[in-house]
Amino acid sequence: MPEFLQPQDGAEKQDSETAAAKRWLNTDHGLFPAGRLTVLGDDLHSRQPTCQHCIDHQVNFIFACLPTSDPALYDWLTYLEGNDEVHNHQERVWPGRDYELRQYRYINGIPLRDAQPALWVNWCEVPVLREADGQQGYHNAFVTLHDINDATVAEIVTAARARWKSENENHNVLKTKVYHLEHNFGHGQQHLAMTLLTLNTLAFLFHTILHLVDDSYQRIRKQRGTRKGFFQDIQTLTKDLLFDSWQHLIDFMLDDGTTPATGNTS
Repeated sequence: MPEFLQPQDGAEKQDSETAAAKRWLNTDHGLFPAGRLTVLGDDLHSRQPTCQHCIDHQVNFIFACLPTSDPALYDWLTYLEGNDEVHNHQERVWPGRDYELRQYRYINGIPLRDAQPALWVNWCEVPVLREADGQQGYHNAFVTLHDINDATVAEIVTAARARWKSENENHNVLKTKVYHLEHNFGHGQQHLAMTLLTLNTLAFLFHTILHLVDDSYQRIRKQRGTRKGFFQDIQTLTKDLLFDSWQHLIDFMLDDGTTPATGNTS
């Protein structure tokens, strides 16, 4: 269950992403075996209180880490790099169009802040260059508790980057593919917006599961083309015809018949 940003009873401060993240950890970390969960986040979360909260709940993390958000860490990094203590590793990757050069830098055991006690974390960075012209297409850095070496740095960065892939692609579908995320969910004085968002997220979840594992759903989606067209077909059919179940509707669409098998109409 997602944790919503909303005023909390008895709280003096306004709610925030970091506060909601801590509540989510308090509630749901027990769903996973201790030490088996790694949470991902942007540089809002790469502060010691949030990182320590993860550790207290036996949860690992990979958080984006920028010079503007963690200046003390980057001061240490400059010093350690001057002593040749920062490791370098490069790999050549074919992602599907042009070869990329991924130039990793990493170090284990660097303080997250100046104030004591300071949490010691592991840090890595990757600029991604197009081999053909040297143009940089991606650049980011992360802190984690996972041990970083030449064998693990690529996997850690790939996991960190998966947050943007999942977040951007899911949000794009919810905003542009007939779920109307932005249109519907700014309304309501108390719980309406949260209820609509929850129902929509559950619908998207089950559509995703069906797309992965259900043969008839996979066939009808392929047959009907775009997600938008599929939803429009459902809307048209259910305006005039009554179906006994979701499966009945899908079977009818796959059959290309003229009436439902039971002959019911609304």
